[in-house]
Amino acid sequence: MNTFNLKLKLLTTKNLYEIVALDKICFGGLWSWETYQKELDSSNCKLLGIFSNSYSEYLLAMGCFWAILEEAHITILAVNPQYQRQGLGQTLLYFLLKVAVDYGLERATLEVRISNLAAISLYQKFGFKIAGRRSKYYEDGEDALILWLSDIHQPEFKNNLNKWHGRICKCVNTLGD
Repeated sequence: MNTFNLKLKLLTTKNLYEIVALDKICFGGLWSWETYQKELDSSNCKLLGIFSNSYSEYLLAMGCFWAILEEAHITILAVNPQYQRQGLGQTLLYFLLKVAVDYGLERATLEVRISNLAAISLYQKFGFKIAGRRSKYYEDGEDALILWLSDIHQPEFKNNLNKWHGRICKCVNTLGD
């Protein structure tokens, strides 16, 4: 998959243009420039991006979580539709969970559209379980499933991360700024 010369980075305000553009492509403008600026300014927010150096630092995917007490609340996981089904989503999810573990968080949670079977399958592959449902969660009235992943601070989950590393991370060069 490394045909795009991929690089994982912590996103900063320097990346706002690319972040908002990818949001528009993936979600139709879910969050505004100002909302992303607030996210980047927050010490509780971790926003990661996968770039292609082959295409002038083109942002292919991004993921975000908020560190709330002992929890990583994943708020965004977006892959440009042109690059879906190539392992970028699982790579990004892996790194979001790895960063959460590195920060000493104990569990992860997220909401996902009930119709997004590909995303639900990906999350379940990493051990997320359905914990509930939010009725009419999205603007269009669609329900969301609430997914939880417990005990990410336990040695067994850290061992799973190590196993996944070799399979998942071969497509990304480095984590840098």
